[in-house]
Amino acid sequence: MLSYCTNVHPAEDLRGVLAQFDRYAVPVRERLGADRLGLGLWLAADLARELAEDPAAVKSLRAELLARGLSVLSLNAFPHRGFHDEVVKHSVYRPTWAEPARLRYTEDCAVVLSGLLDDDVEFGSISTLPLGWRTGWTAVDDDRATAAFEDAQEFLADLRDRTGRPICLAVEPEPGCVLDELPDTTRWLRARVDPDLVGLCLDTCHLAVGFAEPERAVSGIAEAGLRVFKVQISAALHVADPADPAAGAALAEFAEARYLHQVRELGADRVRFADDLPAPDLPRRGPWRVHVHVPLHLVPDGPLATTTEVTRRALAEVDRVFPDRPPHREVETYTWSVLPNRHRQDLVRGIAAELSWVRDNALAMHIGGAR
Repeated sequence: MLSYCTNVHPAEDLRGVLAQFDRYAVPVRERLGADRLGLGLWLAADLARELAEDPAAVKSLRAELLARGLSVLSLNAFPHRGFHDEVVKHSVYRPTWAEPARLRYTEDCAVVLSGLLDDDVEFGSISTLPLGWRTGWTAVDDDRATAAFEDAQEFLADLRDRTGRPICLAVEPEPGCVLDELPDTTRWLRARVDPDLVGLCLDTCHLAVGFAEPERAVSGIAEAGLRVFKVQISAALHVADPADPAAGAALAEFAEARYLHQVRELGADRVRFADDLPAPDLPRRGPWRVHVHVPLHLVPDGPLATTTEVTRRALAEVDRVFPDRPPHREVETYTWSVLPNRHRQDLVRGIAAELSWVRDNALAMHIGGAR
């Protein structure tokens, strides 16, 4: 089932989450003409804890979802809280996997998700951050993160034994993090995890920013003996000539204060990087990719473009490499409220248009019904 990620909405309490179902999710489903719509649900840490400690509340939330024709297959447990604060930037990478609060949040999300899954869903997935931001990460942090993953796997194995269905943890590589690219992530994971319970979340925006070859990157996951449990379908900005003043002016409109916008420049010898726009230290001699989750159906004003071709290729390769073990798929454009004004649109229409784009551009995907 194709989903959209609700981290686009700012609600952090149960009342707000229910309200977003009625204001956005149900109208999106109706606009698509679907009997059922998937949600990749984001629950802030305090709400996840509240629900995990109250099975009756989880049962009630599941009933609210079913009554609205909504299904939850996956939780996004990357942002811990405050994802729509005025300034987020590096705070989204805290707590790290070296801090106990990250493990606690992940376990809470697993308990909640196990109670929300529809009866016909084979597994649930939880996406999580790639350990933490790279700056300041130490060998001690790495040892603590390794121990935390061991504890998480023990918890998930016990949950699977009690409920009969696995909840799988999906690590999401992101530019600038400890696990920046897919090869970094597979090297770290394969020596530490049970591949039936821990694998990858493939964010196609992040993949594109690093100028990765999608076919090679996805094949490398399988070669490492790991699985893609979740694909976040997203697109980055592409700047063919960042030295062009018109390109610089157009790109500057996307440089806003809330989120980081990591930049990668493709050089003849290597990929250079900057952690945020405007990236004044990059030489501007090769094309740029910028970490801005732009709507999939968006055609930005030239001379900017998007990386939807990378998205298409990555999705096709996932289908080829994992034909019998399809991952959960969700559209994850959380940036609608910070896009340049001329690119914003009514959120219901925008989310529906993105889901329609996926339906029209990626074979083997559909809006209604479980896979």
